[in-house]
Amino acid sequence: MKRFILAVSVIMFIITFSSCTSSKKTPDNFLDMKKTGSMEIKYAEMFSVDYYENDISLITIGDDEQYLLIPENSEIPPNVPDSAKIIRQPANNIYLAASSAMDLFSGIDALDSIRFTSTMEKDWVLPEIKSAVNRGDILYAGKYSAPDYELIIDENCSLAIESTMIYHSPKIREQLEKMGIPVMVERSSYESHPLGRMEWIKLYGLLTGKREAAQNFFDKKIHALEAVLNDEKTNKSAAFFHITSNGYANIHKPGDYVSTMIELAGAQNVFTANSLNVDDNSLSTMNIQFESFYALAKDADFLIYNSAIDGGISSVDELIKKNSLFADFKAVKNNNVWCTDKNMFQQITGSADMIADMHLIFTENYDKEPTYIYHLG
Repeated sequence: MKRFILAVSVIMFIITFSSCTSSKKTPDNFLDMKKTGSMEIKYAEMFSVDYYENDISLITIGDDEQYLLIPENSEIPPNVPDSAKIIRQPANNIYLAASSAMDLFSGIDALDSIRFTSTMEKDWVLPEIKSAVNRGDILYAGKYSAPDYELIIDENCSLAIESTMIYHSPKIREQLEKMGIPVMVERSSYESHPLGRMEWIKLYGLLTGKREAAQNFFDKKIHALEAVLNDEKTNKSAAFFHITSNGYANIHKPGDYVSTMIELAGAQNVFTANSLNVDDNSLSTMNIQFESFYALAKDADFLIYNSAIDGGISSVDELIKKNSLFADFKAVKNNNVWCTDKNMFQQITGSADMIADMHLIFTENYDKEPTYIYHLG
């Protein structure tokens, strides 16, 4: 009798469980899936991530680029719109044509996810990337506008990450997608906040299965910068620039990430929207006549020379050779001329350190050695 009762109980449990599970309806559209949360983003504005059931993530970049990140062995939800590109997680054998993002992969020890680069070995200044290309761990697969399709296919590329330059070569993107390679267009360079640029490390951590490592990296950098961000502003001013081969001053536009760096470090950028006739193109830099530069920057407390384009300068005399009027500048007379290390622009993970460097010189705290800026004697 007891066995009979037990058997009936088991049967009733199975019937009840079956009826419960059969009542769960498979979503007719992937957007009908249950949302479980969103990625916490503090500074970046150009991407967002929503988390869904079954460890699926919906990545949105800009206003209209969407990517559905699916775990490696999971089924693709039904009725995914063509506009949402499918990426398998963890992404591997990536063709990284957005070279500035390479440092973010390095920061979370995910260089083994990158198989191809669009930058030749000689053009890399980051030693670990240069070495990886030299060893053949990362292969040069052609510029973004002329990729080596055969190599990319032979090496089983699973994802191409492009800068917005790919919009000028739509046929390249179309061809990659025809070959079954999803193309992600990243926009970290469009972030006006320097820490927003660095926060893209969270997205690449998600892609490569290193979400926790990316979060920890970002939090550690922000924590180290807290004292700088909370410090009182100085009354100092700074000009960030370089001189072009034809004598123009190339400056960053007001409101871009370099201007924000200066402000976060406690000084004021001498180049403001009110002092410049700024156009609306997508470029973050602009050339101005030296006469205009002289009028705006002559009385700046600090001059910071941008080494990214011409390799920088090694002395104030070298600066004056570019234009003799530099001898009249307040910063030159007060020995407050600095130059960036060209690693700065390939090393986005150093954004927080660069702000800390600027804060050191603006507060004239010379007890510590800057990381990305050196003094010109």
